[in-house]
Amino acid sequence: MKEKTAFRPLPWLVCALLVLAAFVLRFLLPGYSFSALVCCCLMGIIAFYEITRMLREKHLKPVKLLRRIFTTCLVIGLLVVGATEAVIIRCSFGTPEEPVDYVVVLGAKIRDSGPSASLWDRIHGAYDYLSAHPDVTAVLSGGQGSDEPIPEAQAMYDELVKLGIDENRLWMEDQATSTWENLNFSLDLIEAKTGVRPETLGVISSEYHLFRSSLFAKKCGVDFVGIPAKTTQPGQRINHFMREVAGVWHFLILGGQYD
Repeated sequence: MKEKTAFRPLPWLVCALLVLAAFVLRFLLPGYSFSALVCCCLMGIIAFYEITRMLREKHLKPVKLLRRIFTTCLVIGLLVVGATEAVIIRCSFGTPEEPVDYVVVLGAKIRDSGPSASLWDRIHGAYDYLSAHPDVTAVLSGGQGSDEPIPEAQAMYDELVKLGIDENRLWMEDQATSTWENLNFSLDLIEAKTGVRPETLGVISSEYHLFRSSLFAKKCGVDFVGIPAKTTQPGQRINHFMREVAGVWHFLILGGQYD
């Protein structure tokens, strides 16, 4: 006589903890929504294997087939994610030593209390680079979202001037709402001011975003020089590096005119 499949409380306890973690990350910690999604995915994987384990006694053949298909898709997905993440990490170091005449500083979220952590990182990254390269002009690119008090370009300009960067080296592009528009509108602005569209463009952005930025730059027809702005908060670094995998595949599947 076969033994009845026993209920195991530990996997369901882990699922409950993952749901709790997802709630906290989604609703109590701004900027960690993707980590919340990862928690939900892990919970779903554990629940799938535990439920099918309990159903295997009565439905052996269909459950075995279902688990085999699911496991195959899961392994392929993990390999794709791992390979994509490896490319993102490799590109995150950038090539800041390469000479450029112009850099575009990509905007990020502004809250009512001021720049988000990501935007502060980019502001300080731009300050460090512009201080070390006094002949480079920066285009500060970022419009104003419906939930933002001022344009991102204006916030970057104000803070960089406070830090001591000459305002004549800072050009504002305050209409862009996506990375595609950041680069295109900035190139248009440089051409309007100088009469020449640059063939090479430096881009200052969070290190995790440099690979996808390079894909947009290629679409814009310019050579890309990545200049990383280090993400200072470890939790956000993990969250954003994971999220960037989805961003890269969003670009590869849907094309260039997307954030």
